[in-house]
Amino acid sequence: MSRADELLPIPPRGGHDAPEGFVPIEASPAQRSQLEIEERSIPGPAGSPDVRVLVYRPKSARGTLPVVLSIHGGAFCLLHADSFSGMDAAWSLQHECVVVGVDYRLAPEHPFPAAPEDCYAALLWLAASADELGIDLERLVVTGGSAGGALSAAVALMTRDRNGPQIALQALMIPVIDDRLETASTLQARDGLGFNGAQAEGMWLHYLGEDYDRSQTSPYAAPARAADLSGLPPAFIQTNGLDPLRDEGILYALRLMEAGIAVELYNAPGNYHGHPPIDERAAAVALRVYNEALGAALNPKPAGAT
Repeated sequence: MSRADELLPIPPRGGHDAPEGFVPIEASPAQRSQLEIEERSIPGPAGSPDVRVLVYRPKSARGTLPVVLSIHGGAFCLLHADSFSGMDAAWSLQHECVVVGVDYRLAPEHPFPAAPEDCYAALLWLAASADELGIDLERLVVTGGSAGGALSAAVALMTRDRNGPQIALQALMIPVIDDRLETASTLQARDGLGFNGAQAEGMWLHYLGEDYDRSQTSPYAAPARAADLSGLPPAFIQTNGLDPLRDEGILYALRLMEAGIAVELYNAPGNYHGHPPIDERAAAVALRVYNEALGAALNPKPAGAT
């Protein structure tokens, strides 16, 4: 057994199998009745397979809508866009927006850079298809949790570096940011509940390879490796107090601020990563603040409005 499999076992592939203990956040019948949900196959990166996406649009919506590029979590090697369909459906209905969920290729079968390149290809398709999708590219949000947070941050770096579509907000929930695993929170939660520091080590081995040269880690894999964070979109970053990823998310937020980027940062104390919270009040506040940040970017109020 490899070190990666020892630290973070991957269930047998097939369909949308999930790791033990994970309950998919599926769209409810009520949500589905109010949405048009379309599965599409879009052009992937050059020389790579097409990318599967799920497109959500409220049936009652009229006119041009804001848009969310939603990138799912799962340690780069687990889960699918369908695993979080309930979240994508909720955002589409709550904010009356189009949501595009990306089913990127998973490690270790498809190690870095497959995942961020798939997500960036989805961003380019979304921008090129704005008229067909009926979306307003001036109200474009990229969001994801955990590994999806890393990929959202990577897409923001890629579109800056490649002169891609402008992003109004990068919303990063409990994001993976740094492969070095040297923060205090990583050490504190080495064997903790939920996703812990040992599993984080396994995640990076799956994603970058057992023998990867850590001195050469790309910022598109671990955004904390980026030397220059200037010119990036505004950010919302949520961290959890008992999460091994807590400090890397906070440090990334501080570095963005140092680079002159507008950042809203919320740390939810008493909350784990992928495990029921101790502090349910803080968890509820985190969700509310996150949704308010999404709403402000997707449906901004006119200047002077109250």
